[in-house]
Amino acid sequence: VQLMESGGGLVHPGGSLRLSCEASGFAFNAYTMSWYRQAPGKERDLVAQITIRRSTDYSDSVKGRFTISRDDAKSTVYLQMNSLKSEDTAVYFCSAIRAGKRHWGQGTEVTVSS
Repeated sequence: VQLMESGGGLVHPGGSLRLSCEASGFAFNAYTMSWYRQAPGKERDLVAQITIRRSTDYSDSVKGRFTISRDDAKSTVYLQMNSLKSEDTAVYFCSAIRAGKRHWGQGTEVTVSS
């Protein structure tokens, strides 16, 4: 099982980034996919989630700015992040869950700074 995040980096406030997470080794289309983030000194928090039926849910802090999507043919989940703020700075992790079994990626770092 592997989840490989990419797309992180340094961006100015107000800018945009698109994170990708490519999955392998399991039935991607049977799993709910999520993005979490962990800022320095803080807990890992749920950012966005998309089910196998493409129902989505977002944390209040990113609602209206971030969009999660999935491409089952490519076994990839995306997180489009717009209007980025300094408080969005964190390591972003991709996660897959099904029937209580959860897999994690290694994370990709996002820094929002002028």
